[in-house]
Amino acid sequence: MKNFIYILLFFVLCSCSSETTKTIDLTGVWQFRMDTLDIGVDEEWFSQDFSESVDLPGSMVENGKGFDITINTKWTGGIQNPEWYKDPNYAPYFNPENIRFPFWLQPLKKYTGAAWYQKTVTIPEKFVGKPLFLNLERPHWQSVVWINGEKVGAQNSLGTPHIFQINDFVKTGENKISIQIDNRTDKIDVGINSHSITDHTQSNWNGIVGDLNLQVRNDVFFSQVDVFPDVDSRSIEVKCKVVNATSVEQEVSIPVFAQLKNSDVKTTVEEYTFKVTPGQNEFEMHYALGDEALLWDEFRPNVYQLSLQLKSKSGTDEVTEDFGLRDFKADGSQFSINGRPVFLRGTLDCAAFPKTGYPPTGPEYWTKIYKQVKAHGLNHVRFHSWCPPEAAFEVADEMGVYLQVECGSWANQSTELGSGFPVDEYVWEESKRIVIEYGNHPSFVMMTYGNEPGGGEYTTFLTQFVNYWKKEDTRRQYTSAAGWPVIDANQYHNIPRPRVQGWAEELRSIINAEAPKTDYDWLTKLPGDGKPVVSHEIGQWCVYPNFKEIEKYTGVLKAKNFELFGESLTAHNMAELADSFLMASGKLQALCYKADIEAALRTPGFAGFQLLGLYDFPGQGTALVGVLDAFWEEKGYISPEEFSAFCNTTVPLARLDKRIFTEGETMTAKIEVAHFGAAPLEGVKPAWKITENNEVVAEGTLGQREIEIGNAISLGEVEYQFQQKNTPRKLTFSVSIGEFNNAWDIWVYPENKEIKSNEVKVVETLNNSTIDYLKNGGKVLLSLGKGKVSQGMGGKVGVGFSSIFWNTAWTNQQKPHTLGILCNPDHPALKYFPTEYHSNWQWWDAMSHADAVQLDSFQAELKPIVRIIDDWVSNRRLALLFEANVGEGSVIISGADLVNNIDARPEAGQLKKSVISYMESSEFHPTEELSLSQVQSILK
Repeated sequence: MKNFIYILLFFVLCSCSSETTKTIDLTGVWQFRMDTLDIGVDEEWFSQDFSESVDLPGSMVENGKGFDITINTKWTGGIQNPEWYKDPNYAPYFNPENIRFPFWLQPLKKYTGAAWYQKTVTIPEKFVGKPLFLNLERPHWQSVVWINGEKVGAQNSLGTPHIFQINDFVKTGENKISIQIDNRTDKIDVGINSHSITDHTQSNWNGIVGDLNLQVRNDVFFSQVDVFPDVDSRSIEVKCKVVNATSVEQEVSIPVFAQLKNSDVKTTVEEYTFKVTPGQNEFEMHYALGDEALLWDEFRPNVYQLSLQLKSKSGTDEVTEDFGLRDFKADGSQFSINGRPVFLRGTLDCAAFPKTGYPPTGPEYWTKIYKQVKAHGLNHVRFHSWCPPEAAFEVADEMGVYLQVECGSWANQSTELGSGFPVDEYVWEESKRIVIEYGNHPSFVMMTYGNEPGGGEYTTFLTQFVNYWKKEDTRRQYTSAAGWPVIDANQYHNIPRPRVQGWAEELRSIINAEAPKTDYDWLTKLPGDGKPVVSHEIGQWCVYPNFKEIEKYTGVLKAKNFELFGESLTAHNMAELADSFLMASGKLQALCYKADIEAALRTPGFAGFQLLGLYDFPGQGTALVGVLDAFWEEKGYISPEEFSAFCNTTVPLARLDKRIFTEGETMTAKIEVAHFGAAPLEGVKPAWKITENNEVVAEGTLGQREIEIGNAISLGEVEYQFQQKNTPRKLTFSVSIGEFNNAWDIWVYPENKEIKSNEVKVVETLNNSTIDYLKNGGKVLLSLGKGKVSQGMGGKVGVGFSSIFWNTAWTNQQKPHTLGILCNPDHPALKYFPTEYHSNWQWWDAMSHADAVQLDSFQAELKPIVRIIDDWVSNRRLALLFEANVGEGSVIISGADLVNNIDARPEAGQLKKSVISYMESSEFHPTEELSLSQVQSILK
């Protein structure tokens, strides 16, 4: 009986369409009341009238309901620094009358608790006595329904519709529907940071969105239809659950056919007959689609619509179900679809909806984001600790996007998994609801409980979870959780080790600790059990905020955090640099993502990666990790075409053991390709070239060949000796395979064995001799380096080459703390050190051997030659290289070490030569004055 009731409550009515289904639209004005004291049930509000009203579908905040934000607002989500308003980085800009919360987007109003929604509905006589269902597509989140004062029941799904059978509670004419929606976590805590509920992302809203109606069904009706495709036989197994609401056995016939969506292609009609007894009935049908049936994958997203009629004495019930003929599975250490290898190039969807604060339920939004996914060369989306609505699956089906869906939980901090808390039962039931509701969609290829579990028994729990689903439903692949653990039950692993920067690696990561190269991969970071590995949340590279983005926030969530950061930048006398900081840090961010993605593509037998993410994550301290903003729109520093050069179905790759060369050296590049297109490439002729300022220096081909589907496919080697020109230069090495082209910047410098000057004194400290030299009008290059700058003058700033990982506010100040450099490449001090305005790999050495010099205590007019872009939280005025007059003399102060071990550091030697050449020239005439004591204050 319990199972029978469960099916009645959670069957997939809302995913079925029918000409004979009758509906009553419930959208529009509803009466409303907040239950701040949680007394509504005891005082029987379900029988009372309310004086306030709201429009549904919608949320409370959209309707202007809730409380204003104050310093005491209770949030759903962890906060690293609850007394943030006392932090010196935020305190100067704190106003209790205008709270600007720094850690995530801020809603106009906030309410956590029970709220009541009520509507009087007229039900015609012909509906009464028939199976009648109340359909709430996406409430948030726990709903309790009363009809005419009688309690119908309660539901708590975060990812599927709440459907209540109400025919026993209604009467002909007017009926009062009362719904209590409660968004608290006190009954069931799935984890306060879960993206299904947290204020970090979509906001813990209260309301009902999507379809909102009453549906009447025939006395004999489909309650569930599951479609299991078989690629080899071009057929499907259809498993049906049918409810006979009459008291007598009936014979039913079920005509079945399938039609290719958006076409006139139909299969033949087959008719099946069954007997159905009162109550629930289950039966199966085998249906052949025909030898010409089309398969579904990312390149040919052929979606079929299965149509079934249920004919009985009670009438005809009709349903349609979308499905695809596909077989997605683990095949060795990689995935395959329909027997063809597939590499998952994925991004996360973290449920950030800055306009609405809740997931859109129509196709327009999902079409927009999947277009961006595909345009950037991706084919996969992971829904981090949440499950999207029906429209997300439908559009993914039609566009060929592979989805990893999760059961709405991140059981790590406020709760635990496997410890007997209510979240355990919730995850089990939610997983079943998700599979019932969305399981036929061909895009739904992977599922996990959720994100990064905690608790002493989560491994046991997740082993049972994965083993159950592997047996129960073979249409997709299952793993324990995103992040961990690696367990034998997993069909694939979703783990964080295979990525460039890991949690707490700081300056020890490969991108910060090892000189620039492209010859590494993740083979040694895999578990070694031969199962597919999809790397977890790679990237997390930050970019400076785009303050022009603030005007986009026209909905219920506001970028008050951006306002605060912008005011901080102004207070530090750098407001005019906001756009330059965005663009320069963005170029570095893109460079870091290229390194991350190419390493994954180079790894033999690797299964894929998931970026965190292609678009910004607005919470957890404000994690601006996307090349797209929170609206999935471009920021201006990298186009989809540029991104897809290193992230695509086909990507040429080069293994270089270094990127900085001295004239006379030979570059050896081992050329590979990662090709996961629709078919092998036939008769292609890979080509390479080296260019300088778009002029070809050298070029060649690697022979005509066929390229199979896969990665780590060797195409040969390129060797090239750099000529002696006595000229520093940037070159670009590129490889093309048909329409696909990828490129790597390299730098060639003359040998700088001795860099001496009769005019410029190069020192590492200020001794009496140097001070006298300055006083007498001398020129000094003060070369510092890591550990040489005093703490108060920049020594505590963690300088590294890469961008910030995630953000400093949420990682307990993990290094690096900076976002690369900003300079004028035409400055004469950089004449012999070819550079763009932003960081590129030739700056790795300087940044890896440097302390930042903090200029905030000096006059605002002192402008660095080379800036270091600080974290937007602190907005310190930082320099890598700057000049000043000191008494009668003049000085250039370099935060980077330009003295030690120069023979092994050609970049440092070249930068030193360029700076000294400038100091020797007539162009060197600093305009700003520093006292000797000010300069001495910099030194540790």
